[in-house]
Amino acid sequence: MKLRTGSPWMPANDYAGSLTGFTVNLIVRQVEASVVFQQEVLGSSVIYSDPDFAVLRGYGAEWMLHADHTYLEHPLHSLLTGDEGRGTGVELRLHGCDPDAAQAAAERSGFRVLSPAADKAYGLREAHILDPDGYDWVPDIPITQD
Repeated sequence: MKLRTGSPWMPANDYAGSLTGFTVNLIVRQVEASVVFQQEVLGSSVIYSDPDFAVLRGYGAEWMLHADHTYLEHPLHSLLTGDEGRGTGVELRLHGCDPDAAQAAAERSGFRVLSPAADKAYGLREAHILDPDGYDWVPDIPITQD
């Protein structure tokens, strides 16, 4: 079931054919709410967004959001009905995204900070922030030696 009215920004097969390497599709309850998180907390750019689908870009990567209702015929649909966080055990890392700024934005916007920004022994400063669907986003930057 599609909620979008009008034409998409490009035909699906054209976009799919343009993809290379590794991509991530996140299945979300509401694309609009997830886009707000992506922009305000992570500083991502929205390439395209409608009620069914969004393409985001930032930090040298591109990823997609698909609304639950677009997965009605997909094998994953039966796993999407609970309230628990999605993607448990997966960290979605954005290298180069300032964890302190992302944490501050998350707190201002009411998103859950799972772990505040901190320096780690492996040389990164990182935070763990949950998006509206419970995905664990980890903005990180290298720790600079003063």
